[in-house]
Amino acid sequence: MRARTILLRGALSCALLLASLGLVAASKDKEPAPRFSATTTSGEKFTNDSIKGKVALFEFWTTWCGYCADEAAFVDKIGKELAPKGLILLAIDVGESKKTVKKYLEQHPRDCKIVMMEETNLAAMYQANEYPIYVVIDRDGFIAGTQRGAGGEEALRRLIARAGIESSDDSDSDSNSQR
Repeated sequence: MRARTILLRGALSCALLLASLGLVAASKDKEPAPRFSATTTSGEKFTNDSIKGKVALFEFWTTWCGYCADEAAFVDKIGKELAPKGLILLAIDVGESKKTVKKYLEQHPRDCKIVMMEETNLAAMYQANEYPIYVVIDRDGFIAGTQRGAGGEEALRRLIARAGIESSDDSDSDSNSQR
């Protein structure tokens, strides 16, 4: 029994080591964003070519996700604030009917471009199966970063900054958080 425990611990340690090495290796080289197409509920079309030269933030969300609802206000605020600097925010609802999303948005309006899952191939590409998920694509079409799960406003601002768009209040918030 003791040998089995030692073997299991050793296997687990090796698996964790290999996983961490894989994550380190993956973060060294930027990965090109997969080819996508998305159409907003207002009919705007987006593709890799149409976002070239801009930074894109994809937010994968659902109406039943409490964390998504909690973060929606600051996600929209960041999207609006950074749009003049070249940020495109697409909020992709995953796996729900247009009727459900429309009813939800009537009660909880969003100030961003909404994309339904059937109007894009993005949810499958980024394995959107927990929410929220944020993916940032840089101006050259590479994945600058991904965040799975809620992390708060500062974490989202840092993620976007990895693509080259700094928030105007970054220095203020950083100095305040270090006090």
